[in-house]
Amino acid sequence: MQLQEARSQLSALQAKMFAYRHALGLISYDGATTAPKNTAANRARTLPVLSGEVYRLATGPETVSLLEFLDAHRDELTAKEQRQVFLLLKDLRFMQKIPMDEFLAYRRLLVESDDVWHRAKAADDFASFAPYLEQIFDAKKRFAAYAAPEKDPYDYWLNEYETGLDRRTCDAFFAAVHAGVVPLLKKVLAAPPVSDACLLGDFPEPEQEALAYYLMDLIGLDRGHVGLSTTEHPFTTSLGSHFDTRITTHYYRGNVSYSLFSVVHEGGHALYETGCADDLAYTVLDGGVSMSIHESQSRFYENLIARSLPFVRTIFPKVQELFPQQMAGVTAEDFWKAVNKAQPSLIRTKADELTYCLHVMVRYELEKRLMAGDLAVPDLPAAWNALYKEYLGVDVPDDTRGVLQDSHWGGGMVGYFPSYALGSAYGAQILARMKETVDVDACLARGDLKPINDWNREHIWQYGKLYPPQELLERVLGGPFDPGYYVRYLEEKYTQLYGLR
Repeated sequence: MQLQEARSQLSALQAKMFAYRHALGLISYDGATTAPKNTAANRARTLPVLSGEVYRLATGPETVSLLEFLDAHRDELTAKEQRQVFLLLKDLRFMQKIPMDEFLAYRRLLVESDDVWHRAKAADDFASFAPYLEQIFDAKKRFAAYAAPEKDPYDYWLNEYETGLDRRTCDAFFAAVHAGVVPLLKKVLAAPPVSDACLLGDFPEPEQEALAYYLMDLIGLDRGHVGLSTTEHPFTTSLGSHFDTRITTHYYRGNVSYSLFSVVHEGGHALYETGCADDLAYTVLDGGVSMSIHESQSRFYENLIARSLPFVRTIFPKVQELFPQQMAGVTAEDFWKAVNKAQPSLIRTKADELTYCLHVMVRYELEKRLMAGDLAVPDLPAAWNALYKEYLGVDVPDDTRGVLQDSHWGGGMVGYFPSYALGSAYGAQILARMKETVDVDACLARGDLKPINDWNREHIWQYGKLYPPQELLERVLGGPFDPGYYVRYLEEKYTQLYGLR
């Protein structure tokens, strides 16, 4: 085989993979958004068939021969080609170790599990979901043993979501955050309370949707390439390439803030996806490099940007315009305090910045125990409730607002949750770095996020998966990651908000 021919075959391989990912993504997205509720059986048949084709394409002898040839000639490839071959070989080696029948059965299980989770959450029926969750955790342990028998199964999956991440690193990170957050939270809870009454009431969905589109435009999303829909648990997905990215939200008529910050959170993901360089499209380099880097962007826009006082002052006139009766007598500062109120609560996606990491820590501790075999799935609700009492001091009234609240485990995303907390901490340090050259507050005060987006595009978005996540992060930060930035950010913000000394 000649090198030029191999390069052409590499492009053709990735183009075909894109087509399958596009089809799989569309079907999954439809299932989570607009598909009739009793149609999961169709997807349970179709998705495994398409996944089987992906498996055969990714592990077939022609692909193996091609990638091994290119790997042997890596010194003659461009940096982008080298990275493409590395990532494709990494996936190939994993899939080669997973028996095809088990891989397809797992894909079918995830479709069925997602459908059961939606029903179980609505009915507060963990017992109906538990058998699927047991199978998912069993599969994750089994697949980890196939892929890296020398490695702890949970460490394996943590590393898959964030290269280099393991329990030791997570434990140290969470210990540092816990040491800073818990004393600060005690001070906040002892201070005169902040009212969030202006967020609660009757907020019709059409007006909430209008606010959602206003926010999408304000933060710089291109609605020609980014769609918005509704679902039970908001998410973002790119359908094959960064040219077609979808975000979702959930409108709660009794609380205007949930969808507001959901849209900006998912919008941060979409900004990252659509900000990838166009020459990475239709290759394995397209899209975010890791979930922690991805969450650094979503949490950056949701919290460091959208919950800041300058941003709230900018959007508040629109909020007043859409909800004049509900906002009568409310000031922008009142609204800012309300959306930043710190209070232990039940729901992670509705949590304030200060308590958010405690929600993630609950899930991390439970995942560790489930993957180690120290906790059985039927005992998960009781363990969940106990940790919520210990970490947040709240009593969980039912499984709908407890162990069933997140879609992640039912979707097989074991090891994902620490990314949210790491991403939050990355975002605080990224903001400090950005402020060295960008007057962020001035940009937000005039409603111009372009300089902020341009900085993120220049330093993060454009590279897609070209660099490993830790290398990219150090390039962005100009040095090693330090969770102290996050703790100091929270201390400064909540000291100002609550008038602490």
